[in-house]
Amino acid sequence: MIKIIAEPVEHRNQKRIKLIFDYDVSVTGKIKAINDARWSETLNCWHIPYTKEAFNKVKYLFPEIEYSKKEVTANKQPILDKDKNKITDEIKKDLKKETDLISISKKENKILVNIIDFKKIMLLFPFDRSHVKKIKTFPYSFWNKKENSWNIAYTENIVNELENYFKKFNYKIEFKYINTNDIKSKEKKEYANVRKCPKEFIEKLKLKRYSENTIYTYRTAFEDFINYYKNKELESITETDIKNYLLYMLEKRKVSASYQNQIINAVKFYYEKVLGGARRFYYIDRPFKEKVLPIVLSEEEVQKILNSITNLKHKTIMLTIYSAGLRINELLNLKISDIDSKRKIIIIKSGKGKKDRYSLLSEKLLLYLRQYYKEYKPKIWLIEGQTGGQYSYESCCSILREACKKAQIKKRIHLHTLRHSFATHLLERGTDLRYIQELLGHSSPKTTAIYTHITRKGMEDVKSPLDNLRI
Repeated sequence: MIKIIAEPVEHRNQKRIKLIFDYDVSVTGKIKAINDARWSETLNCWHIPYTKEAFNKVKYLFPEIEYSKKEVTANKQPILDKDKNKITDEIKKDLKKETDLISISKKENKILVNIIDFKKIMLLFPFDRSHVKKIKTFPYSFWNKKENSWNIAYTENIVNELENYFKKFNYKIEFKYINTNDIKSKEKKEYANVRKCPKEFIEKLKLKRYSENTIYTYRTAFEDFINYYKNKELESITETDIKNYLLYMLEKRKVSASYQNQIINAVKFYYEKVLGGARRFYYIDRPFKEKVLPIVLSEEEVQKILNSITNLKHKTIMLTIYSAGLRINELLNLKISDIDSKRKIIIIKSGKGKKDRYSLLSEKLLLYLRQYYKEYKPKIWLIEGQTGGQYSYESCCSILREACKKAQIKKRIHLHTLRHSFATHLLERGTDLRYIQELLGHSSPKTTAIYTHITRKGMEDVKSPLDNLRI
């Protein structure tokens, strides 16, 4: 039995209850379930609010708790009820709800990866200092005390990186999509996922070389759909049924426009690609997608970031991404042979959509690449890790994060911001939109046209009518 001592303490002008015990994962896991429980570097211990409710929760979680000689009181009234066994049902229910979220222990050997709106990842895993160190390398990672979990920015690369990392420890990894609109609406799902996705559906996705994340998205969306009509044969589901399901998802479950599109894509894929049916579902109304303009850096801000990096390899990475407008995966997959110094081009193979293309090889970048090659002598990949092999995504994120701190850039940016900035700066300097489309590898000019809404080209001479008023 672990010995825990409760002691009143003054911390940051607040009365708190200090909890003293030998380090144990199971104990800290339970303490985190108490509202406003905090770890103090100064006190080198966990502490909780100086209230009767908080103290009763501790007593409920640790019946063998000891009390220091100091009197544990608040406003001269004992915090603990006279009847030490008196724990209200409300406290029990509250604690159960909170401990369920963080009840992952080493014995359970399980990782929960909750993907929130495809914008952030809520990660729950057995506590280990090495795991925490790893999570801190991801962009915008932070400990969310309210959710008792680590939060990370969502990208497909990060999901893959997490899966590969935790697989090494033989953890069981469970992925779950969470839509915040579902939570806010407090509408419960009216059915359970009893029917599993047909094998031929998954096989067809794999044969068409869809990514693991796309397969996961399609599978979960389609499983939800077929369980809504669990008493119907899949072949007998009509276009009207599909429209009714989409209406239910929109009105009752409050799904986002992007998730509604994913449902439509998954359903269409099954009936058209798997069953080989006619394109009878193209007439389903698609939701309007929100137009969100990307964040872009000015040329001066890019210069500040690049000049703040002193490490040659790190600087070469950022220069390559910006100067050629590369996606991070495209950079990591570059080989030495993909640099054509004579023709001044970079060859990008199997980019997004399995497409090859050429991009620019800057004269300045070429000088850095030659210097980098002499010093680091990469063998296969252009950018290699310390032990060989491909460089990691999280290391690139870490480089940019540190560079932004040094350059005092306050914008919330990520690696893809450099690609957006590359396109915008080309447009502002008069490059034809068609060439920018080719350099970026966009299939449609509509995708590239978004940069016309960001650029300030031609706006310098436009003045607000307010400037003409005498005020």
